[in-house]
Amino acid sequence: MSPSGIAAPYFGLIIDNVDVTNGQTFPVLNPITGATLHAAPAATKEEAIQAVESAGRAFETWRDTTPIQRREILNKAVHILQERKDELVGAMVKETGAKPSWAEFNIKTGIQFVMEGAGMVTQVKGELLPSTMAMVFKEPCGVVLGIAPWNAPIILGIRAFITPLVCGNTCVLKASESSPYTQYLVVDCFRQAGLPAGVLNFICCPRDSAGSITEVMIGHPAVARVNFTGSTAVGRIIGSLSAKYLKPVVLELGGKAPMIVLKDANVEEAVKAAAFGAMQHQGQICMSTERVIIHRSIVGKFHELFKAKIDSLYASDPSSDPSAPLGSLISAAAGSRIHDLLQNALQHGATISGGRVSVSGAIVQPVALSGVTKAMDLYQQESFGPVVTLFEFDTIDEAVTLANDTEYGLVASVFGTDILQALKVARRIKSGSCHINGPTVHDEPHLPLGGQKASGYGKFGGNACINEFTEDRVITIVGEGEHRFPI
Repeated sequence: MSPSGIAAPYFGLIIDNVDVTNGQTFPVLNPITGATLHAAPAATKEEAIQAVESAGRAFETWRDTTPIQRREILNKAVHILQERKDELVGAMVKETGAKPSWAEFNIKTGIQFVMEGAGMVTQVKGELLPSTMAMVFKEPCGVVLGIAPWNAPIILGIRAFITPLVCGNTCVLKASESSPYTQYLVVDCFRQAGLPAGVLNFICCPRDSAGSITEVMIGHPAVARVNFTGSTAVGRIIGSLSAKYLKPVVLELGGKAPMIVLKDANVEEAVKAAAFGAMQHQGQICMSTERVIIHRSIVGKFHELFKAKIDSLYASDPSSDPSAPLGSLISAAAGSRIHDLLQNALQHGATISGGRVSVSGAIVQPVALSGVTKAMDLYQQESFGPVVTLFEFDTIDEAVTLANDTEYGLVASVFGTDILQALKVARRIKSGSCHINGPTVHDEPHLPLGGQKASGYGKFGGNACINEFTEDRVITIVGEGEHRFPI
């Protein structure tokens, strides 16, 4: 039994549609108490290789399935995900400390990704180019290794394999060690929907063996593509390994998302968007608003309204206080890191503009700081918590410079009623996406999402994602007598 009194789940790795266990496990911890929730199967290098080779065998037949066959399976998966919603929500809340509302959002958006994938199966198109006869085929690549994080384990778990499957590839999903059961359930839904054996395999392992197991999979000849969503620090490692083995990789990494509030902005709406973007899921989203850059003429009004909004929010254990606006962080270690960032900023002159500095294990109260400078760690580091910093500007050039003064470049936001001016500002920000009069946290399955600079490269989502997981193959047909041979 788990500490909650609910029977702990028993699950295995999924290889060839069969649950595989070797008797080795690792503990999955309660984010708040640190107690063991349940045991998860610990994959060995040998099992990781088995998962890849299983996918390699399945590729030979899956690549030849018709778009209609793939669509039927994905449509069935949509219904199964809906039917098993409560099971998925319960697992995600326990493993990650998320609010049930965030877990439900994960289900809803994850299903949208599957529906978008079902609609994309006929969009994998080649070209007929002017020549003697030249055809460009969009061919599937082979086995795709998808590495998914814990913070949105359903959305990002599905995103790691849905477009590769649509394109005719087979996949191995390596789950986060913090949310393995949640991501096991996701893969199980697709198994239940009728994916043939080996088309989608599931691997998880403890953190201390993740590096070696990941490398053995990336280095395997059957693996043709890699995708990773997670921190920039780990993304650098995945990128280096992929380069070592000459494997193309899609990386969606960290962020330090800015929101610029122009002088003609609707301040009330900007305050709502900033609070949502900074505090949704306790700020543990790569797109979270980390910096709000406000025109000096409206800074007083913005600060007043924003302080009232942040002061109205608080974090608590979702299991004991389900009505709390915010839940827990993923671990007490994450809380300790944020505590250090806040103390460093306050010791160097930052001031509190809303909320309060309070860290109790994984429960971190929301806070807004002003006066943050380059001398403080918080200026450059992604907080990945319920922390937001406020800045002021006089000129557009100053605002854009502040927005771009970071190694990251994932998403951004601009608020202003003069849409043409807001658009000009948005285009000057170095980010993969920028949302005008909307929060930085914005994701739609049909839109390409990816970053610049240390936020990664390549695209998830939309038709642009098809190019990441297919090969352009040229085949020409030359008529008799059309060639001129020089010798």
